[in-house]
Amino acid sequence: MITPAEFCALVSHLKDPYRTMVLVAGCLGLRASEVTGLQWQDIDWDALTVSIRRGVVHGREGEAKTEASEKPIPLDADLAAEILSHRARSAYTEPTDFVFAGDSGKPRWQEMILADHIKPAALSAGIQGKVGWHTLRHTYSTLLRAHGTDAKVQQELLRHADISTTLNIYTQAVSAQKREAATKVAKELLGGTNTKETVSGLQVVRTGTF
Repeated sequence: MITPAEFCALVSHLKDPYRTMVLVAGCLGLRASEVTGLQWQDIDWDALTVSIRRGVVHGREGEAKTEASEKPIPLDADLAAEILSHRARSAYTEPTDFVFAGDSGKPRWQEMILADHIKPAALSAGIQGKVGWHTLRHTYSTLLRAHGTDAKVQQELLRHADISTTLNIYTQAVSAQKREAATKVAKELLGGTNTKETVSGLQVVRTGTF
C-alpha cells in the first residue's frame, strides 16, 4: 500500500484524465478493469452511488467479476465533484459512453496507463517500491481497517467473496455504515480544492488544496 500523503503526492504528478482515474480507483477501491469499464449510466447522482456492471481488459468488455461486484457502492460528494469536473472536459458524456474514454471513445488500456502515467508519476513523487493499480485497491482496504470498519462493511465495499457463512447469514451491513466508512477513506485521500460543485442540487463546498 501507499500512505495518504504518498497518494496525494502521486495525484499531484498526474494530469487528467489519469488524475481522476487514480482518485476513483483509490477512493472507491475499484479494480483497474472496473475503472476503465465505468460508464456514465453507472453513476447515480441523486443517490450518490456507483454500480459496477462491467470490466474492460485489453479493450474487451466483460461482465462484473462477481455478483457481489455489482452491488451499488457509496460515492463521496467530494469525489463526485471531481468526476463532474472531469465530465465537463470530456467529449463523451452520453449515458453509455465510458467515463474515461480515449480519443476514439473506446476504453483506455490499463497497462498503458500504468506504464506511461502512473509509474512515472510515482517515480516523480519519490514513492519507494512498486506502485500499480492493485496498490490503490490495497490502500483502500488498509485504510478501511485502520478506521475500524466493521468486517462485513469492508467486504461489501470491496465487493469480495463471502467472509464466512456466519457473517453472511447473521450480519447485514447497513447502508449508512458503508457510506460512513467509504467517506472516511475518501476524506483522507482527497484534499479537496477551493471550488464549489453542484451534484443533483447538493452544493459541495471543498476547502484546502489537493
